[in-house]
Amino acid sequence: MSGYPEVLSIREDFPILKRKIEGHPLVYLDNAATTQKPRQVIDTVRRFYEFHNANIHRGKHTLSEEASELYEDVKKKTASFINAKSWREIVFTRNATEAINLVAYSYGTEFLKEGDEILLTMMEHHANIVPWQMLQEKKGVKLRFINIDSNSLLRMEEFEEKLSERTKLVSVAHVSNVLGTVNPVREIAKMAHRVGALILVDAAQSAPHLPLNVREIDADFMVFSSHKMLEPTGIGVLYGKEEILEKMPPFLRGGDMIKRVKPYKSYFKEVPWKFEAGTPDICGTIGFGAAIDYLKKTGMEKIEAWDRHLVGMAYKLLSEIPALKIIGPEDRVGALSFLLGDLETERIALFLNSYGISIREGCHCAQPLHRSLGLWGTARASFYIYNTEEEVLKLRDALLELAKIEGISE
Repeated sequence: MSGYPEVLSIREDFPILKRKIEGHPLVYLDNAATTQKPRQVIDTVRRFYEFHNANIHRGKHTLSEEASELYEDVKKKTASFINAKSWREIVFTRNATEAINLVAYSYGTEFLKEGDEILLTMMEHHANIVPWQMLQEKKGVKLRFINIDSNSLLRMEEFEEKLSERTKLVSVAHVSNVLGTVNPVREIAKMAHRVGALILVDAAQSAPHLPLNVREIDADFMVFSSHKMLEPTGIGVLYGKEEILEKMPPFLRGGDMIKRVKPYKSYFKEVPWKFEAGTPDICGTIGFGAAIDYLKKTGMEKIEAWDRHLVGMAYKLLSEIPALKIIGPEDRVGALSFLLGDLETERIALFLNSYGISIREGCHCAQPLHRSLGLWGTARASFYIYNTEEEVLKLRDALLELAKIEGISE
């Protein structure tokens, strides 16, 4: 693979990869949950606290003005990263979950009514199910789900069948955090808009791996989390078309999102600030800007190509292990979920950890998907820009060793 030497160079930017676990070099394959952080991001966070630490939007002194400029500059970087029309379409939240809740409460409670329908898919993360259940309970909105076929792809014919004039919102994962399936969100957006519905794209698993273009997708909303993109935890992004955000009332209310406060009435700032109440994670946001710089310098096309190479290699090698079953399609991004015989997934994860290999096990916050597949959970290996072919081989070899120990041969 031509990009491989560059990956070895990239690994030098990640201090944690020099750790040993149980006496073995760390093989970190839990990237769908959170990614590791490069020195460039760590140094940016440290420099902020050493030289620029102050609250934003509140002071005329040098530190506050510097912090405010650094913070707001990240909105411009984020808008460019996803090709938004304007930085005013970028709202910072704590995570993708909060971003979806913002839409559910601010848009959903204001504009949806009893009998309206929200169309979801069976492969959604809980974060893209539970907030809409709130609207079902409080507003009488009806939730409808699109199932997956035997190849772990969405049944697109069901979209045609279930979309109607009652559909007001379609909310769909761009990439499944369990299956790695890449959903055709541009096609889904066209279908939604044909019946007058809006579309929210959950890009938590695609933003780290794929070049994104919200205008090409024609998403009305998009959400993702920075900690899956080399950045510390605590920053989420809500993209919304400016004309839609302007109509929505604030989600949280208090300091910084107001223009003027009287004893019995308040006047709010324009977008995006009316959705950003209180002191935000200033340093984390500035660190996110450094992470975006790192990803753009590396190149999202290169990142996608390397990811697909590694996950394709893992799919091929793990498919050759007797009694190992991979869940999901061969054509995938990021994550590879599997079972080994009838072993509990916890047993798999603990055994791999004894070899220094970090994976995830359980339902991955996707219980409806697992239940629809007749499963209680899966083991999941997920890859990113610092993973290597040797690490895929180590994963394969450790699983072969586990199968041998457990006497699993078919």
